[in-house]
Amino acid sequence: MAKKKERKVNVSGKPKHSLDVNRGNGDKEGRSAATVRRLKMYNTRPKRDRKGKILKHELQSKELPSTRIQPDRRWFGNTRVVNQKELEFFREELQSRMSSSYNVILKEKKLPMSLLNDHQKQARVHLLDTEPFEDAFGPKKKRIRPKLMAMDYESLVKKADGSQDAFEQKHAGSAHAEGSEGDGFRDLVRHTMFEKGQSKRIWGELYKVIDSSDVVVQVLDARDPQGTRCYHLEKHLKEHCKHKHMILLLNKCDLIPAWATKGWLRVLSKEFPTLAFHASINKSFGKGSLLSVLRQFARLKSDKQAISVGFVGYPNVGKSSVINTLRTKNVCKVAPIPGETKVWQYITLTKRIFLIDCPGVVYQNSDSETDVVLKGVVRVTNLEDASEHIGEVLKRVKKEHLERAYKIKDWDDENDFLVQLCKLTGKLLKGGEPDLMTVAKMVLHDWQRGRIPFFVPPPRQQEGDSSDEPSTSGVEKDTAVDDNQASAAIRAIANVISSQQTMNVPVQKDLFSERELEGDNSELPQVLDS
Repeated sequence: MAKKKERKVNVSGKPKHSLDVNRGNGDKEGRSAATVRRLKMYNTRPKRDRKGKILKHELQSKELPSTRIQPDRRWFGNTRVVNQKELEFFREELQSRMSSSYNVILKEKKLPMSLLNDHQKQARVHLLDTEPFEDAFGPKKKRIRPKLMAMDYESLVKKADGSQDAFEQKHAGSAHAEGSEGDGFRDLVRHTMFEKGQSKRIWGELYKVIDSSDVVVQVLDARDPQGTRCYHLEKHLKEHCKHKHMILLLNKCDLIPAWATKGWLRVLSKEFPTLAFHASINKSFGKGSLLSVLRQFARLKSDKQAISVGFVGYPNVGKSSVINTLRTKNVCKVAPIPGETKVWQYITLTKRIFLIDCPGVVYQNSDSETDVVLKGVVRVTNLEDASEHIGEVLKRVKKEHLERAYKIKDWDDENDFLVQLCKLTGKLLKGGEPDLMTVAKMVLHDWQRGRIPFFVPPPRQQEGDSSDEPSTSGVEKDTAVDDNQASAAIRAIANVISSQQTMNVPVQKDLFSERELEGDNSELPQVLDS
């Protein structure tokens, strides 16, 4: 049964006006009730007295009837105006504070970062720094001879010859290294396997991770921290991404003595916040310290709903293993070989912290093929001649460690060492010939997986520098900080970094002797003071 419509009744008692809500005489083109209310809103005017004072207005607050909104064009736009002197002062203050890696910018979305940081390509010429405004543009302006590179032809030729000599002197070393001069010969082209981690695709994945991250964690191999650092990435973040923060993470700290780990923590903490870490789902070290630092960064970024933490570094340094340790389960595919992670991937740690795994990236440097192999960039199974890299292993590892690992007492050179190892392990070919290739790959596998003890000792401290705590002079309240919570978070980060140097760092058993664990480094290679 159809529902009956209620008949509208003219309750006003007057003729049906066009602005009467109840007006309806069957005309379908009549105004609706919503249209009538909207039209009535346009005719609302405030009631005033004889002097013009507003007595009543529907759109005015009843609690504050005498207030009025200041008429300003800024109510209808999304721009704000800042004085030039205020901008210069804030820019100088920001430059002085951000020179330290321990300072943090808060509420970045509310700051005009594009005005504070002039890009090199868009940097403006500061004309008023050269001469005052009155002399250049005012009514008392003075005509000044333009500054030219050369006033005559002879001075121009002289300047061109000087610049050419400076260019040749600067690039003489690189040209000689390439073999473009001299006898006309050039070094053999490297095999493509030694260029792993340097392709455009891998670098594209790296910059995706950097652009998406608020905090960048650079994972280093504790056995050779300086050899696995990316100075190019650190320079890029300091120049172009000052709002992003970097943390250095010394992974595989169980493969070196505790005194070496604490020494590297003291050295690296002067540049960036540095933590020691041992990746293991069941028995980890440094997990609580890293989680607390990430939570403090999440507190500092209170204007964001969540923060992203990107993990970057060399291949086979344990980036995916660190993420698995933080999640306490296998969320990233890991393997003891380089190149297992192919693309970046997001992992949820908490509601406010997301982790980003990145493929291993090899940075431009002057490493030889042997250095590339010993850093774990190349898969040992793909090497055509693995025996040519064994000589460097014998130089870097102490003889007593090799004797304990392979039960070989003495050898003349790397070839003799491999032959004796073939006889001990039974790796022989037809006719009893030693299988040098298989044994060499076995030694390199042991090197990459930490079965052969090796580490680079930290730089020795100078006599005046005997403090055990990291330099936390940059951990202070920023100009953009106006609450105690941010100051407490910054102090907490400094306390976590300094407290980890007093902890007992785990070391694998039967890897080093008691003398080496106690810190007797008299037989270690000499390292220049930092």
